[in-house]
Amino acid sequence: MHRGGALKGVAKRGTSVDFGSFGLKATTSGLVTARQIESARRTVTRYMQRTGKYWIRIFPDHPMTKKGDETPMGKGKGAVDHYVAKVKAGKIMFEIDGIDEKTAREAFRLAGHKLSVKTRFVMKSGE
Repeated sequence: MHRGGALKGVAKRGTSVDFGSFGLKATTSGLVTARQIESARRTVTRYMQRTGKYWIRIFPDHPMTKKGDETPMGKGKGAVDHYVAKVKAGKIMFEIDGIDEKTAREAFRLAGHKLSVKTRFVMKSGE
């Protein structure tokens, strides 16, 4: 199935923790759906118990289409089914500030399980 635009290479922008103290970085490239982003966001806010502040650095702006089940070939392109964010390796996807490192690590560990790309915990450089 053609999914448009190769996700080869590493991210050139958005690779450093700019807003918070801790970040969740993608180590592999892939497509992250809007549902996955929302699920990870909920996990982080629940674990933080609504303390501190967080930033979501990716946005699902790429529409994915799908043709109906048992539809014959032809008859044009399918309707928009869902939206995804194209994430390259090295991209910072989430950031947190205002909580201790132990809590941030665990929150991002849980959130990473919700995403379709491999992730790792990073800290702002200089800390």
